Amino acid sequence: MSCAWLQDYLYAGAWQLRSLLPGTPADQLRTGSDPAAEPVVLIPGIWESWKFMLPVAKALPQAGHPVHVIPQLGFNHGTVPEMSEAVSRYLATEQLDGAVLVAHSKGGLIGKYLMAASLQGYRINRMIAIGTPFSGSRYARYAPIRSLRALSPNDQGLLKLSANLSVNSRIISIYSSFDPHIPGGCDLAGATNIKLPTLGHFRLLSDARLHAAVLKHLGHESPSAG
Repeated sequence: MSCAWLQDYLYAGAWQLRSLLPGTPADQLRTGSDPAAEPVVLIPGIWESWKFMLPVAKALPQAGHPVHVIPQLGFNHGTVPEMSEAVSRYLATEQLDGAVLVAHSKGGLIGKYLMAASLQGYRINRMIAIGTPFSGSRYARYAPIRSLRALSPNDQGLLKLSANLSVNSRIISIYSSFDPHIPGGCDLAGATNIKLPTLGHFRLLSDARLHAAVLKHLGHESPSAG
């Protein structure tokens, strides 16, 4: 599986570089074609900008959904409560109701915190979490920076969030059969857990099988899914 590690890091590096370049304007993603479609809010993972999720995001307006990004998250290096507050302010400012969160990695922890502990949590219908370490990653405890160590299974904030089961039934957790960064998997008690026959933590974002699963749980079937 060492090849999977390397390919995942090469993918992440390429997309980090692309995130720094001009590209798809955020407003372009908000032009969903179906007025009745639920608004989707993207929450990227740690050290990722919203552009890192473009492979997923571009499939959503085609299904009619307006897609919202939150530039105030930056590269998402703050704490889960801090980043949750940024999303909360956005939901309130935009008056979004019945929103669906589509989140990657740490973004799923932010989303769960928002759903369970924020005054704006009522605005969220459900969350589709992609490769989220709901129980942490044992590798995180060895990380040289605090923002990564906060993803350790022993982190008190993560343990408290894990113990809160109140919103789990409204979460769909989708993840790879082999994720080199989350060896313990991404199963969440009480949630809808979907293990895809894919490899990678970052590369998963560009996989057509993930896009089909996300669209399915938004109430659509992708063209490739038949």
